Amino acid sequence: MEVFAEYLAHIDNPQHRDRTEEVLAWVTREFTNLKPKIAWNQPMFTDHGTFIIGFSVAKHHLAVAPESAGIIHFSEEIVQAGYDHTKQLVRIQWDSPVNFSLLERMIEFNILDKADCSTFWRK
Repeated sequence: MEVFAEYLAHIDNPQHRDRTEEVLAWVTREFTNLKPKIAWNQPMFTDHGTFIIGFSVAKHHLAVAPESAGIIHFSEEIVQAGYDHTKQLVRIQWDSPVNFSLLERMIEFNILDKADCSTFWRK
């Protein structure tokens, strides 16, 4: 989690900082094979040099970015969880619970789907 310390320190709202830290710590703990890093000023996790999932903080939500393939694959579950989404990210409102089961499935999907991927982003 040390890689995210500076990013977390710049989140002014303590509740937003705590929630973001909770999610990043969970991913770090549950997916020890993923490499945590900061890129494009955002915390993200990679596997064999390819992007798996990223996060960013906005005023009203924590944004989760599993690439558009992850959004498409889980779009119904995302809506059922009470989250809205765009083509590139899922918005988890600060006052909504984090659906860690859905997050786990999205990460596992990307790890498997990108197992043979040799680029950072999907082509």
